[in-house]
Amino acid sequence: MSEDREFTSHNEKMIKKMKRDHEFLKISKKWFLKSVEHEYSYHFTWLGLPIIQYPQDILAMQEIIWKVKPDIIIETGIARGGSLILSASILELIGKGQVIGIDIDLRKKNKNAIKKHSMAKRIKTIEGSSIDPSVIKKVKEIVGRKKKILVFLDSNHTYEHVANELEIYSKFVKKGSYLVVFDTVIDDLPENNHSTKAKRPWGKKNNPKIAVKEFLKNNKRFIVDEMLDSKLMLSVGPSGYLFCVKS
Repeated sequence: MSEDREFTSHNEKMIKKMKRDHEFLKISKKWFLKSVEHEYSYHFTWLGLPIIQYPQDILAMQEIIWKVKPDIIIETGIARGGSLILSASILELIGKGQVIGIDIDLRKKNKNAIKKHSMAKRIKTIEGSSIDPSVIKKVKEIVGRKKKILVFLDSNHTYEHVANELEIYSKFVKKGSYLVVFDTVIDDLPENNHSTKAKRPWGKKNNPKIAVKEFLKNNKRFIVDEMLDSKLMLSVGPSGYLFCVKS
């Protein structure tokens, strides 16, 4: 066995062992719940713009982009733009690719910040609902004949919206790439947690994880990347990192 393979094999064994460590899992869940009270994910930036993600998920996104080396990354939900900049910066290092960012309410300040960024050359934004037929048409026009597509879903977190997104955007993803659904963690949080106090429509019985579970029952092209899912421990997307195993 080569040194690199031995290193990887050892890590995989340790990750599996870690996932069986109930004390560690309990501590991690407790830490995560406490972090939500402090809006922890809002405290980080990527190359100057707020990314609104947990560090573990930022690293996971980087690993996936570098592994897949996609021609196109489709992201639903732009917020303040940091995630688009992350994707574009990794593509810049790879030396190819473009990011399509979709948001129903792309505020002028955020749009201008993205436009002025040095990574803007690899970004196209579309304003509108990610499930609107006119938006989907624009996405298809940009994608064209490109085959290697990576998708990050992080917009409206209701079951119905995410279920529609999964149906639509899974068709862009081929074998060897990923379809990532963020905020599946909503299903694991108590109903009265800090994140639900803003009277948002999603919650314990209406969230992305429910949509993902239903999607996986009916679509055998995707599986949860268990190794990636297991090693994060602190993530907004548990069971949401979906790997495409069939074209």
